[in-house]
Amino acid sequence: MAFLPQDDLTICFAHAAYQMQAEFAGRGRATRSFEVRSLDEFKVRAPEADVIVVSGLWRNELLASLPRLRFIQSISAGTDQFDKAALAAAGVRLASAQGSNERAVAEHAMSLILALTRQIHLARDNQTAKFWRPMIGDRASRESELGGKTLVIVGLGRIGLRLAALASAFGLRVIGMRRSPEPQPNVEAIVRPDQLHEVLAEADIVALTCPLTPETEGLIDAAALAAMKPSALLVNVARGRVVDEQALLAALQEGRLAGAGLDCFHDEPLPAASPFWALPQVVITPHSAGETQRYEANVVDVLLDNLGRLARGETALRNQIV
Repeated sequence: MAFLPQDDLTICFAHAAYQMQAEFAGRGRATRSFEVRSLDEFKVRAPEADVIVVSGLWRNELLASLPRLRFIQSISAGTDQFDKAALAAAGVRLASAQGSNERAVAEHAMSLILALTRQIHLARDNQTAKFWRPMIGDRASRESELGGKTLVIVGLGRIGLRLAALASAFGLRVIGMRRSPEPQPNVEAIVRPDQLHEVLAEADIVALTCPLTPETEGLIDAAALAAMKPSALLVNVARGRVVDEQALLAALQEGRLAGAGLDCFHDEPLPAASPFWALPQVVITPHSAGETQRYEANVVDVLLDNLGRLARGETALRNQIV
């Protein structure tokens, strides 16, 4: 079935905070659109839409009540919240926003690495307490330098490769994990997933930049953490469920891991009762790695590209998932 001309479409932008409709309207398009900010509002108005631009507000059970829906543009790079088989059966196309946040997430991962190694989080705590920390005699307790350390990047997609470039500029030795072994710039060695534990033993820092898939869910479990050095750091800008949180918590509490920079968790928002909040060797950010002033513009670029492809009857979408 031919896709409707763009002037005949109705687009629903569904996000609690992002200004997607305003960005889209600023591109001078005549396409009808509306914006919703809550799940309740989304449930009511989504049936009006031919195209939905959404991420966290999506619920698979809504699909049966969306007779006009033809295309979903995910606002995020991750699409694990969508039932791909059900979308395919309903004839609904799906594309991710992969690449829209690759620079932002890589920079965020590098920021967490720098914060942990330079102890910026502890300095901020001291600032709040109005405490001028004296010089430290114990060498192991001081800030560390990145040059010559080994960074293992789990997932060498766009984000992982950009992080590798940033890390190389700081003099880090980079090892990457991915299924395909082709050499990549700024990466000294690439290992397969079944070799991960071998290189974890070499890592001073492990950065997770992989998508959440059945293969990566729980990848960093108790055995993986046990393979790491007690002095090592873990940075997660992927998805919370890539990590066994209870195993990570135990490793941090028992001193079997030096610290962690965590942008994502199993349950978000992170519950106030979570023990992670109180760990001084942990830096927590609220799943904000990809959130920058440019994000709406980057996603709308992908949306407009895909709308153009669909209008022309092309079968291949940018970042096509379904």
